[in-house]
Amino acid sequence: MRIISARRVRRSLLWLAASLLLIPSAFAETTLKVALHSDLKIIDPIWTTALISTHHGMMVYDTLFSLDEQLTVQPQMVDKWSLSEDKLTWTFTLRDGLEWHDGQPVTAEDCVASIKRWSARDGMGQKLMSFVADIKPTDARTFFMRMKEPYGLVLATLGKSTSNFPFMMPKRVADTDPGTQITDPVGSGPFIFKKEEWKPGEKAVYVKNLKYKPRAEPPSGFAGGKVVKVDRVEWIWIADPQTQVNALLNGEIDFIEAPPHDLIPLLARDPNIKLLVVAPMGRQYAFRFNVLHKPFDNAKVRQAVAYALNQKDFLNSTIGDAEYYVTCKSLYPCGSPLATTKGWDDKIESNFVKAKTLLQEAGYDDTPVVLMQSTDIASLSNLAPVAKSLMEKAGLKVDLQAMDWQTLVARRAKKDLPNAGGWSAYLTSWGGVDVLDPVATNFLNASCEKATFGWPCDRELERLRDAFAKETDPAKQKSIAEAVSVRASEYQTHVVLGQYLQPSAFRKNIEGVLVASNVAFWNIEKK
Repeated sequence: MRIISARRVRRSLLWLAASLLLIPSAFAETTLKVALHSDLKIIDPIWTTALISTHHGMMVYDTLFSLDEQLTVQPQMVDKWSLSEDKLTWTFTLRDGLEWHDGQPVTAEDCVASIKRWSARDGMGQKLMSFVADIKPTDARTFFMRMKEPYGLVLATLGKSTSNFPFMMPKRVADTDPGTQITDPVGSGPFIFKKEEWKPGEKAVYVKNLKYKPRAEPPSGFAGGKVVKVDRVEWIWIADPQTQVNALLNGEIDFIEAPPHDLIPLLARDPNIKLLVVAPMGRQYAFRFNVLHKPFDNAKVRQAVAYALNQKDFLNSTIGDAEYYVTCKSLYPCGSPLATTKGWDDKIESNFVKAKTLLQEAGYDDTPVVLMQSTDIASLSNLAPVAKSLMEKAGLKVDLQAMDWQTLVARRAKKDLPNAGGWSAYLTSWGGVDVLDPVATNFLNASCEKATFGWPCDRELERLRDAFAKETDPAKQKSIAEAVSVRASEYQTHVVLGQYLQPSAFRKNIEGVLVASNVAFWNIEKK
C-alpha cells in the first residue's frame, strides 16, 4: 500500500484552495443589489396598481401574453391560440413545462380563475369581461373564451404590460376575493420570492427559479425568453435619493431604478456608471379626483381645478431639466397615434379668473380639499405642494396631508369621508404604455363602484369606451378617442400634468438591461 505523507496532503489542499480563488464565479452566488423607487409593502399586484407591486409581480408571476419592444402582443405562457370563424370563440393552449413554485403544474383552471380575479380590479379587464359570455377550461392545458359579440381588444387586453398586469396565479390564490390582498406569493415566474427574508422598510429578496423554462425567442420588452443570469436579487430600500446615489457610486449597490433628475449629471460624470432610459415612452403625471365626496362630487369644482393648474410648474418642481420633460395636454401620450388636445386647449394654463368663476357657479362652500402628498418618492414628492399653491390661488381651501407612498396607496382605497380618514385628491404618474387609449387608461374608467380609486361614474364615458373597444378601424378609433377626450374635459376624472423620461443608473459591470415599459431583472448579468 502506498502511503501519502501529511505534508503532501497539505500541499495538495493548498493548491486546490488557490485554484478555487482563481475561479470564484464557478462557485460564488451572484447577487444583484438594486434600489427601487419605493419600498415594497404590498405583494398583491392585482389588488393595487402601485408600480412597486407590479415590479414584484413581474419577478414572481408570468402572463399569457406580453408586449415586445415594439408594443406588439406576443405569446408568453400560451403556446397556441385560435379564433372561430364567427369571431366569437377564442381558444388558448398553454405551453409545456409550466410549473408553480411549489412544484404543481400550471393548469387552464388556474388561468381562468386568475383572469376572473384580475378583471374584477383592472379597467381594461372589466371592459373585456363585459363582452364575455363564458370562459371555461376544456382540458388541463386549454381554455376557451366565448364572446357576446366580436371584440377587437382580446389579445391586447390579455397581453397588457402595464398595471394591473393580468398575472397568472394558482387557483387557490386566485380564488381570493378581489378586494382582499393575497398573502401566498407562489407564482410560476422566473424568480421566487423569499417571503421569510422580506423585511418591509429594509429589503425584499428574490432567487432564481431553477425550474423555470423560458421561451426560446430572444427577449424583447416583456416578451421572449426570460433568462435569469443572476442567482439572487435584493431590493434594498434606501429612502434618501442622495444616499442611493452615493451607494451606487461607492459600489455598495448595482442599480438605481429612478435617480432624481438633479443628480443625473453627477452620475453621468462617473466612468463606472451607465445611464439608460428603460421606458422610452416615458411617464405621465396626473392629478386624480375622488368624486364620491365634496368638493369634487361637483363637476364644476373639478373643472375649476383643471383651469387653475399648469404643467410647467409641476414639471419644473420635480424634473427641472427640460431635456427630460415635455408639456402635453393630451390624455394619451404626445407622439402616440391617438394623441389629441381636444377639449383641453384652454385648460391647464393657471387661468385663475376662470377657475374662480366656476367655483362661484358651483356654489363652492369652502369644503377643504384633503390632498395626499407622498414624501418618499423623488419624482412625486414636490407635486402636492405645487397643486396646493395653485388651487389656493383659485380660491379652494386645501388640507395637505403628508405620508409615505405605501401609506397613500393603502389610504386611496378607502371610501370614507375626507375628514374621517378618506381623501379628496392625490398625484401620481403612469407609464406611457398605461395610457395609450381610452380602454387602457385606468383613470378613464368611469364605471362607478367598479372604477379604480376615485370612482368616477359617467354613462357617456363608458359608452364611448365600449365603442372604442368594439371598433377595429384605426380612423374611427381615433375619432372615438377624441370624443373621449372632449367628454373627459367636461366630466373630469383626472388632469394630466405633462410627460417625462426617467433614466435608470447602474454600474458598468451590469450588462443586459432591457428596454421595456418598465424595469425587468431577467437577462441582466453581473460581470
